[in-house]
Amino acid sequence: MEKFKNVSGVAAPMPLINIDTDMIIPKQFLKTIKRSGLGVNLFDAMRYDGSGNEIESFVLNQPAYRKAEIIVAGDNFGCGSSREHAPWALKDFGIKVIVSTSFADIFYNNCFKNGVLPIRLSAEEVAVLMEDAERGENARISVDLEAQTISATDGTAISFEVDSFKKHCLLNGLDDISLTMQKVDAIDGFEAEYSQRTPWA
Repeated sequence: MEKFKNVSGVAAPMPLINIDTDMIIPKQFLKTIKRSGLGVNLFDAMRYDGSGNEIESFVLNQPAYRKAEIIVAGDNFGCGSSREHAPWALKDFGIKVIVSTSFADIFYNNCFKNGVLPIRLSAEEVAVLMEDAERGENARISVDLEAQTISATDGTAISFEVDSFKKHCLLNGLDDISLTMQKVDAIDGFEAEYSQRTPWA
């Protein structure tokens, strides 16, 4: 997993509430076990019509937001099934940060494991950033994970909370496999000792 770096970019406003994981990446795209290639189908039912043509009114199809790296969303983002493909699709599209008042727990944890930063803020703070995001590509929101601050276009600074261990993992690019590999010497030592004790195993 890549190390999380500070983000300063366009934020896409998605004020819908209860954006679930099937909206993020529909079930028909869950056959793959690869983390890449899902970005093209992110929000598939909202981005494309029945013929596969882009729906112009959808925010990520609009010129100002095609390269958005941040989503400012309504309540309860990532609810629904526990598919890890949802953060895979977001990351593959280029989304690095999601701001909302609340997230489904499994989705929230899956984001950290896949290099996406979910930020919980109050409704008032989200409203400020939503208004900023609606200004389009001339408005840029900056996120500093180390300092745990978000800066709006006008310089307004908003602090956010994040678990210290999850923060450490994001900043250092540590997913579950990477964390396990940090213990590889201890694991190798145990396996060697266990083999000597139980040569029949």
